[in-house]
Amino acid sequence: MSVYVKSLFHYPIKGLKAQSLSSAALTKGQGFPLDRAFGFALPESGFDPKNPKPLPKTKFVMLAKNEGLALLDTHFNQDTQILSIKAAEKTQFFDISINRGRKDASSFISDQLGLLRGKKPTLYSAEPHKFTDVSVISPEMMNSVSMINLDSVEYFSESIRNFVDPGRFRCNILFTGMEPLRELGLVGKKIRIGEVEMEVVLRTKRCAATEVNLISGKRDLNIPALLKKHYGHSDMGIYAEVKSNGTIHEGDKIIV
Repeated sequence: MSVYVKSLFHYPIKGLKAQSLSSAALTKGQGFPLDRAFGFALPESGFDPKNPKPLPKTKFVMLAKNEGLALLDTHFNQDTQILSIKAAEKTQFFDISINRGRKDASSFISDQLGLLRGKKPTLYSAEPHKFTDVSVISPEMMNSVSMINLDSVEYFSESIRNFVDPGRFRCNILFTGMEPLRELGLVGKKIRIGEVEMEVVLRTKRCAATEVNLISGKRDLNIPALLKKHYGHSDMGIYAEVKSNGTIHEGDKIIV
């Protein structure tokens, strides 16, 4: 059985919904295109867009703390810079290329999540800075690409006798055809996806964000604890660094 790319996703705004892609142009040393390019920073974060430094994910509005984010139907149009957010059957549109639009989007998110007045976030972008969870490890990790083996997720579902939506893991590249959990042993190894060479650099330790049901917005599965119970660790998925330029597509073969 061949290993191949099943789906591709990016998350333009940290904490908001995934957006699917049929292909993605990757550049050596850079991360996934338009992935976590924006983030809703909390007032005490200290983030400075003129001198961006990696910060812990706890400094941002995020699914791990704000499960209500799962109930927002969002989409970002890169060409128009319009962020649409649908809540309670009403859709709002924000031009986040301008200060007024970013402020309005921040206020809307704050209201929807019921944040206290002093906790109103600010929407930032500081290209090429990315608001990835692992940005605090190193600049290289900030630009790593997240991957998940769908066969591992299915195996995990069978182990706990409960369906686990792969979307809970919020990865860029979803692939299939590899033995369950084999990918965790690929750290330090090179892989090729279509025409792009990558190197697996880290196993992904899972956090409370994975507990949230993306349909109901409720915490219904303690994924980190269940992983620990069944496998002795809380890892699911891997990070890889891009080692050559090229475009990857749905259906591309993955070669170790």
